[in-house]
Amino acid sequence: MSSNKKTIIVDLLRHGQPEGGDVLRGRIDHPLSETGWQQMKSVTALQEEFPFDESGPVWTDLITSPLQRCRQFAEFVSQQTELTLAIDEAWQEIDYGKWDGMLLSDWRKEAAYQFREFRKDLSKLAPPEGEDYLSFKDRILGAWDAIAAKPDGSHVLLVTHGGVMRVVLPTVLGMPLNRSFPLHIPFACLSRISLVVDDDKVSASLLSHNATIK
Repeated sequence: MSSNKKTIIVDLLRHGQPEGGDVLRGRIDHPLSETGWQQMKSVTALQEEFPFDESGPVWTDLITSPLQRCRQFAEFVSQQTELTLAIDEAWQEIDYGKWDGMLLSDWRKEAAYQFREFRKDLSKLAPPEGEDYLSFKDRILGAWDAIAAKPDGSHVLLVTHGGVMRVVLPTVLGMPLNRSFPLHIPFACLSRISLVVDDDKVSASLLSHNATIK
């Protein structure tokens, strides 16, 4: 029986530091700060004075969340690389509802009970008037599964959010989603994942985490 084995590489990139201060961001649409721009350019080795060329990373696909803190940099990459940019709402951060935009110091107090319960049961995290965690998880994993349909040799740059990465990375690593807190995902965190698809079986491996493209 013949095999339809293929390999896909995904560079999963969290946005850099946004403007707006130390607040909780779900659908709040703050742009990148100057620091955030530099973080993103540094980690991908893409600078204004350093055009994408044969010595740089070769991506075949470029996907972004529509929120400015992701989309702005993805548009810059698209200009540098001449790649077509796919803006996909499925890769947005969780909708925090009434919590969105709160000072993090206030939010940690407000949400403390839900997060204590979340450590026991994923269904217990449900931001008021927002998106419950189980729906968020299903949205992200559905979009993640779709990447496996790309052709052999694809190399995807996906610009997204910290909460999104806290679904994808623990899934790849076999960690419980409500026990991922020790996993450090700073601004402009870059993780590289290999997907090996053999007929209907998909195997994922984390190749690097919080790295810089050389």
